[in-house]
Amino acid sequence: MIIYDGFLCYLDFHFRRMLREYLKLARSFNAVLTGIAPVIGAIAMQQYDLLILIVLFFIGFFGHIFGFVFNDIIDYHIDKSSKDINDRPLVSGTISLRNAKAFAFGSMIIAFVLSLYLAFSTNRFFPLLILVVSALLVIIYDLVSKKFLFTDIFIALGVFFLILYGASNGALPSLTVLAFIVCLLGAIQVLFMQIVTGGIKDIENDFKRGAKTLALHMGVRVSEGKLHTSPAYKALAYGIQLVDLSIVFLPFFIVWNVRRLSLFQYFQWVTLFLLGVLMFLLTYKLLTMEGFDRMRARKYIGSHYLVNFSLVPIMLMTLENPWPCLLIIFPVLGFVFSNIVLHGTLLQPKTM
Repeated sequence: MIIYDGFLCYLDFHFRRMLREYLKLARSFNAVLTGIAPVIGAIAMQQYDLLILIVLFFIGFFGHIFGFVFNDIIDYHIDKSSKDINDRPLVSGTISLRNAKAFAFGSMIIAFVLSLYLAFSTNRFFPLLILVVSALLVIIYDLVSKKFLFTDIFIALGVFFLILYGASNGALPSLTVLAFIVCLLGAIQVLFMQIVTGGIKDIENDFKRGAKTLALHMGVRVSEGKLHTSPAYKALAYGIQLVDLSIVFLPFFIVWNVRRLSLFQYFQWVTLFLLGVLMFLLTYKLLTMEGFDRMRARKYIGSHYLVNFSLVPIMLMTLENPWPCLLIIFPVLGFVFSNIVLHGTLLQPKTM
């Protein structure tokens, strides 16, 4: 009996340990965000059916797992030379390449099975084509991200079409201006995360391995432990965010009557403006670090992540529906909870 109990304890420990490793591999800290991408598109099209929104969430969630795990598989030989990301399961060896491939493609299959269920239950099959386009763009990015300049556009377009897929499952018969704006905002925000925050956090390893990234091309370097960013790169970083913030305010002028804004909408303006200021401040701190510290960079990036992706749900609150409010809470909870459980931090995922 003692041996049996001990064996069960070993199995339980082994299961929990492997679960942690697979959650790390899946980049669970921002999986919830990708999960709500198609949900945001659907809500922008006034889709409030809870079952449809849940299915859309899991399609985005499992699509996220495929994209990140497949990227790790492709970049395995580059990543294993970096000490800063040795907490990643493929680099540490806690998960084999074979198991990672099964995990990635299994997740993709689940996502498409769910999308088929949604297509047959709603009798809408054209959205499947949009989802396929999104998946192909993500695959292209994973295959060429370190080989050519400005390949970040592929992942940004992948997210654009993922949100568009959600919008195509909305309640309204045709795509609205608001839905298109939401798709565009998602793509711009991901583009910033790829070009700026992604470019900075990986700058040392990318430089050593000769990767072709826009950050390196624009003169970003780490020399003698100090981060050097060019004026052109800083202008690009601030410029993308300025466009992002401008488009967030656009629906108040072209979708809703700006002359008839309610008190709540003015409160939205103030909130969005303050978040925009905070977003710029975090970018400034990231770009002007005197000594390059990947952990400190992760802290700024994690904070920026929470601020940046709260803009659209706050803007959508004008729809007077409770779902946008929940869209703010879930990514934050998912991000913080994942970091605490897997990494023992609040804003610094070690697998980032």
